[in-house]
Amino acid sequence: MNTPSELKYTKDHEWVRIEGNIATIGITDFAQGELGDIVFVDVDSVDDELASGDVFGSVEAVKTVSDLFLPLTGKVTEFNSDLEDQPELLNTDPYGKGWIIKLEIGEDAEVAELLSAEQYQESLG
Repeated sequence: MNTPSELKYTKDHEWVRIEGNIATIGITDFAQGELGDIVFVDVDSVDDELASGDVFGSVEAVKTVSDLFLPLTGKVTEFNSDLEDQPELLNTDPYGKGWIIKLEIGEDAEVAELLSAEQYQESLG
């Protein structure tokens, strides 16, 4: 299982890359493996201000539908439109082309509550 050390993680299996005040968010390699073949990504929260823990979208796989939970408080500024035609990018490149949203985060964002790669791997057992 791939868990890049430069990223932060949540117990809900999202990863976060923070660059300045922009956080890029996707699902982890573990999550995509558990979901199986992903067939649809639904995000209708672009331009919405959301709190950490709020649902910002969902991922539909052959077996199930799973909600996506926002790891940080902020404003959703962008959805990866490539996922509309290629939702399988979440399976094939979860940390690269399979990113889901970009989030503008405030100064008081809950960054310290995110997990390191090591902590995330420990949470998986």
